[in-house]
Amino acid sequence: FFFFFPRVMSTAESPEPPAEVRDMITNSKDEERQLLVPDQATGSGGNRFVIFLSVFAAISGFLFGYDTGVVSGAMLLLNNDFDLTDFEQESVISITLFFAIVGSLVGGKVNDIYGRKKIIVVSAVIFTSGAVLLAAAQSILMLFVGRGVLGVAIGLSSMTIPVYLAETAPQHIRGRLLSTNVVAIIAGAFTAGLIDGAFSYVDEGWRYMLGLAAVPAMLQLFGFTCLPETPRWLVSKGRVSEAESVLRQIRASSDVADELAAIQKSFEEVKEERNIWEDLKTVPHLRRALVLGGCLQACQQSIGINTIMFYSATIVKRSGVSDDHTAIWAAAGIAGVNFVFTASGMYFVEHSGRRKLLLTSLAGVFLALCLLGTTFMISDSAVPDTTPTGSCDYTGCLSCVKSSSCGFCAHGGDLGDNLCVAGSKSGPDQSCSSGYMFDYCPSNYAWMSVLAMCLYLAAFGPGMNPVPWTCNGELYPTQYRAFGNGFATAINWVFNLLISITFLDLGNWITVGGTFFLYAGIAFCFWIFFYFKLPETKGVPLEDIHKLFT
Repeated sequence: FFFFFPRVMSTAESPEPPAEVRDMITNSKDEERQLLVPDQATGSGGNRFVIFLSVFAAISGFLFGYDTGVVSGAMLLLNNDFDLTDFEQESVISITLFFAIVGSLVGGKVNDIYGRKKIIVVSAVIFTSGAVLLAAAQSILMLFVGRGVLGVAIGLSSMTIPVYLAETAPQHIRGRLLSTNVVAIIAGAFTAGLIDGAFSYVDEGWRYMLGLAAVPAMLQLFGFTCLPETPRWLVSKGRVSEAESVLRQIRASSDVADELAAIQKSFEEVKEERNIWEDLKTVPHLRRALVLGGCLQACQQSIGINTIMFYSATIVKRSGVSDDHTAIWAAAGIAGVNFVFTASGMYFVEHSGRRKLLLTSLAGVFLALCLLGTTFMISDSAVPDTTPTGSCDYTGCLSCVKSSSCGFCAHGGDLGDNLCVAGSKSGPDQSCSSGYMFDYCPSNYAWMSVLAMCLYLAAFGPGMNPVPWTCNGELYPTQYRAFGNGFATAINWVFNLLISITFLDLGNWITVGGTFFLYAGIAFCFWIFFYFKLPETKGVPLEDIHKLFT
């Protein structure tokens, strides 16, 4: 699909860019060969240092993925220890997202004041503190506080890392290095799935699941003491000699005069235009970039990706899998599929380009969501009817398990089979020989839903995972890059929050299948928008991307 659909999309080119930008894109094809044969502009030592730099920067992405993914399996165990309601489950997740919005909004300003490096170091300290709080949690309140602290760290780092990588990466591998952060996010989610599975057999295993995030956070904290600030931020503060020294270090070359001059020129051209709110009124290309960047992030979240990652174990159980351990390991396998296909995006983002890759990925997501909705409808239609007992006056399994005080009993001894009985998460309140299920129904079609989720992630991973973050690292003029990334990241977290806090309720109101059909409709609308509005940024220097919007 990803090899052939981009060729079909060759007729879906973005509007013709200015001639000077076309020349840049053409010339960039020669620069791509530097990946294999570095020249004096970026020596092999420079490539090695940039890789070293991107690995330590990507630890923030790993923590982002781990801390958002680990809650999927931990939630099942937290339910057993704290007997969480649906609202409390949604709150444990959504409080992180709320504070991530706060962190990303604040992040743009503090990045401009204190620099990219210091904010990454601060976020590593906050990550460590949040992980320790969660590991020691003795109440729901402590869970909320710990998840809120993590949210601030995730918000700060998720908007800072793309800026840091974009401002230090060589032009010809910029897309690939920006994609490493996204791959690290998915690697973190996959690792979280494996950790969830391993500690699901341990008493209070959720403490280990949530607390282990402190290890990579401390590693990043120590690693960044050896890494430099970005040359573009240094130039913005008038520290040109330091910027030149950093450029020589990360390019492994003394010939950085042209690049440094281009960076200085980009600041000199806008020296009098430092009021972002005034510029939004008078600079059309800035408005267009902000709208497009925000829409890219809104699309990524509103088509359900974090619903599947946060609630994958819960979704698996709702599809008919009865055992908690099986559901957690299935969720880990689903995260593994996401990691494999997102890693493939590092190849496609430079070879197919951002535009074709996103349109291809989004088309696949639309089809997968339709399939996912269909599989849940098939599964729901095959659940057994129930015989009411006592206060649980429900004649269908789905309506029975939606009640907070009833559950399904497959075998009730003398009372018969397929009963709706009074009970809770801890067990039935009356006799049930076997097959008690509190929040799900038995189904022979659970495998179809798991397969559909894997197909969804196979379509989402190569394009919809990396492209919104890659493009937002590139779209904005240098002096507004931190603000633009902060704005777009806040949009990401707002939609993440809205989708996450409504999924369980939507599943109860319009069924889980209906919810996925709703996401499919959203994906279709965004595909139409990006077809007409998204330009190709591959091969265009950072200082010249704004010309694509003029």
